Amino acid sequence: MKHIALILAMVAALPAAAQDLMTAAEFDRYTKGKTLFYGRDGAAYGAEIYLENRRVRWSFLDGQCKDGQWYEEAGLICFVYEDNPDPQCWSFTEGSGGLIARFENNPLTTELYEAQDVGEEMVCLGPKVGV
Repeated sequence: MKHIALILAMVAALPAAAQDLMTAAEFDRYTKGKTLFYGRDGAAYGAEIYLENRRVRWSFLDGQCKDGQWYEEAGLICFVYEDNPDPQCWSFTEGSGGLIARFENNPLTTELYEAQDVGEEMVCLGPKVGV
């Protein structure tokens, strides 16, 4: 009887957890027109500018920026960038401090959170020109 109750409790919890994921419309409303900074393990990780028509500009805060776009696939928010056409899919939830993003291509590796003040600016340097 204990096993059945445990299984039922676990199954009942699954839809509630799935409902917490942001839809594409919710993600678009939350991000459009903003620059969001993300942290990981207490340190600055990167920033992304969310433009019109689901276009984005990402930087690891190193002066190098990558243009891309996002789309929804199977309930996830997937990004493709100019230098990498392979989709990078994330699940997003909204916590009390902002967005929480989990990299679903390999969820054990990266979980980011929206950082309120990381003391960094998102700077995009121009293209490198050489001699």
